[in-house]
Amino acid sequence: MTVVISFPLIRACIFDMDGLLINSEDMLTQSTNTLLAKYGRPPLTGPIRAQMMGIPGSTNGDPFHTWAKLPISREQFAQESREEMQRYFRNCTPLPGAEELLAALSRARGASGERIELALATGSKSANYELKMSQPETNRLLGFFQPNRRVLGDDPRLRQGRGKPAPDLYLVAFQSLNAALGSGEKAILPSECLVFEDSVVGVEAGRRAGMRVTWVPNPDLAAEYQPVEKDILAGRTGMVRIGDEDQLGEVDDGWAERIPSLEDFDYEKYGISVPA
Repeated sequence: MTVVISFPLIRACIFDMDGLLINSEDMLTQSTNTLLAKYGRPPLTGPIRAQMMGIPGSTNGDPFHTWAKLPISREQFAQESREEMQRYFRNCTPLPGAEELLAALSRARGASGERIELALATGSKSANYELKMSQPETNRLLGFFQPNRRVLGDDPRLRQGRGKPAPDLYLVAFQSLNAALGSGEKAILPSECLVFEDSVVGVEAGRRAGMRVTWVPNPDLAAEYQPVEKDILAGRTGMVRIGDEDQLGEVDDGWAERIPSLEDFDYEKYGISVPA
């Protein structure tokens, strides 16, 4: 017997940035591999790269350094890594389908005829954010998000140490959406928000925020985590433990899905209509 799950209509979409809208995760991999080669170490493997994706400062963490076995201190590597990343981040470009999806959603209507509200929620801090979005083609993406609906990793409204998989980034973005509604407009509910994410911790953050999630992982990441995909979509991998287990979803509860690319997003599935 097939169980049909009924969901509220989607009224808002909240987007991650790194690895979803732009190829900054690839730039991070290239910059890290440049330094690894400098010190005679092999390039990042699939498993270690998967552990790093979506986690700010991942090259400063134990998993990376235990694997890398670098002949220099963490402090020296961190300094050289910052310099390399600044060089590479200037070359970020949009990922396939990013601009087209944002353009479509910006003129789309929900099932009740209302516009779809858009917000950005990225763990990138201001300095790196500016570098990543400095090229004309990446900067153009920002035009789809009102400035007060862009939440960065160093936003003063965020509590210290509450990056993804904590839901705070998405909840602050959610608050910014409701704050921008006109007089008399009905407040948006978390369950009426659709999060777009590429990372495992990002999916968990969206689920913890009580939102639906579309997971668009890098192909290497998808292959690495294929055996536990259902746990990822439920937010239940436990990669970073933060407590609050009641915020997590359930396996096969229908609140999240994986798609290969932003080009494969199914508007009709979410009751979204895009004018021709």
